[in-house]
Amino acid sequence: MPATHDTVLDRARNELLSHINRCGVLDASDDHKREWMDDTLEYLSERYPALSAADIQQLRDMGLRFCQPVIPHGKDHTASRSDDANAA
Repeated sequence: MPATHDTVLDRARNELLSHINRCGVLDASDDHKREWMDDTLEYLSERYPALSAADIQQLRDMGLRFCQPVIPHGKDHTASRSDDANAA
């Protein structure tokens, strides 16, 4: 198996995405997501001091995009809603 050469940014990104999946922040309000992201990125910048300010911004942008579902979910966005059935 070939050796992998993950960069510090790769490791921080993987850790961030793992934290997002485990912490349940996907279901949080947008304000809570931003607050959570600030705290998590502060932690990651301490854990990976080689990250530049641009790297941290890239992680923030990536993390916030990851937190936004491509297809909205919830009771107002189900595959079949009662008003859809009445429209047919």
